[in-house]
Amino acid sequence: MRVAVVGTGYVGLVTGTCFSEMGNSVWCVDVDEKKIENLKQGIIPIYEPGLTEMVERNRDGGTLHFTTDIKEALRESDIVFIAVGTPMGENGSADLQYVLGVAKEIGLYMDHHIYVVDKSTVPVGTAKKVRETVQSELDKRGSDLTFSVISNPEFLKEGSAIADCMKPDRVVVGVDSPKAEAVMRELYKPYFMNNDNFILMDISSAEMTKYAANSMLATKISFMNEIANICERVGADVNMVRKGIGSDSRIGFSFIYPGCGYGGSCFPKDVEALIMTANENDYDSKLLKAVESVNHFQKQVLVKKVKERFGEDLSGRIFGIWGLSFKPDTDDMRESPAIDIISALTEAGAEVRAYDPKAVREAKECYLKGNEHVSYVRSKYEALKDSDALILITEWREFRSPDYFEIARLLKTPVIFDGRNQYDPSKVKEYGLDYYPIGLRPQLAEREA
Repeated sequence: MRVAVVGTGYVGLVTGTCFSEMGNSVWCVDVDEKKIENLKQGIIPIYEPGLTEMVERNRDGGTLHFTTDIKEALRESDIVFIAVGTPMGENGSADLQYVLGVAKEIGLYMDHHIYVVDKSTVPVGTAKKVRETVQSELDKRGSDLTFSVISNPEFLKEGSAIADCMKPDRVVVGVDSPKAEAVMRELYKPYFMNNDNFILMDISSAEMTKYAANSMLATKISFMNEIANICERVGADVNMVRKGIGSDSRIGFSFIYPGCGYGGSCFPKDVEALIMTANENDYDSKLLKAVESVNHFQKQVLVKKVKERFGEDLSGRIFGIWGLSFKPDTDDMRESPAIDIISALTEAGAEVRAYDPKAVREAKECYLKGNEHVSYVRSKYEALKDSDALILITEWREFRSPDYFEIARLLKTPVIFDGRNQYDPSKVKEYGLDYYPIGLRPQLAEREA
């Protein structure tokens, strides 16, 4: 099939590449000339395991093309995915200017029937706006060309996006015509050779499904963080509680790990956008507001623990940070708890030595740019030399089984603040380290006076 994907960000690049992997002819379009030139040379703008190799294979095989010319892509395509960003607006709603900008260009330049697919995360009612925008441009041209609008939200997880795309647990498609349904079934058929998780629905329901899914997962995270904070105050162990409730098949273990808050490109933005959608329809979403409030609070829990141990004024203190990305296996720092935690520490006078396997460039060039109290190192242990404490923020695999003896040797003060509850408190204590996890009272090592 002939496919165009407009937008070569995280969703667009992965989606287009995976479509080409199945033999489709795919044109990826972006207005960023440098990005397109880099992609043609195999330089990938994001870190995602397996993506570079797949891009190169399909580019060299002639099924994956990159261009800044949307007219060229439209000529060569029958299905056009809109996969541009929908950043949070000033009032919390999704900013649709880029989505509607693409819709306008489709109306301007299409020369045959096009199936327009909303892949970007958009609020309910966006398909209608896209349809009106495309039709308005066709009317200005005096054209009687036809088109279809489809909703096909993405459910990719950063760090496992290739697997999610090639072996999806479900594909949600919102259509309003049998022809649109048939086209989407044909496109996705190769991905469902052993099962059929193609879920068909109306367009509004498909748009709502994406927001509902992310808001549900964010709710589970905030709920467990709330439980963790209560556990810490009553003397319970949140890890035991997690096992106790996760064993209930109605609850399960996914997304019930306590930590220092959620981040990324989806959960914060989508929860806020759904709150705004509710407000616009005269409904006060108390639950989602609470989810958001808990998450903002949780991003400061580690800072509070640090100040309880070292005092409000952190001048002269140095902290080694493990992890900058909002989750492992990605370089994405959007809304990462690390931004809030590091900013709060340096505002209190501290110096920070940060290490992350992939996200250092993002921190330097964007999210912590200009913070002169942050330095970056090349290894996790280098971050600890002469530091007052280790602060774990992101649960990368290389942090899971550290050398506790080396940690204790390098740190000026033998203290670990664990924002992801990675370590066994009794094991940590064996090495004379004080341990401050989430949802558990501090485990202090006994020392000789």
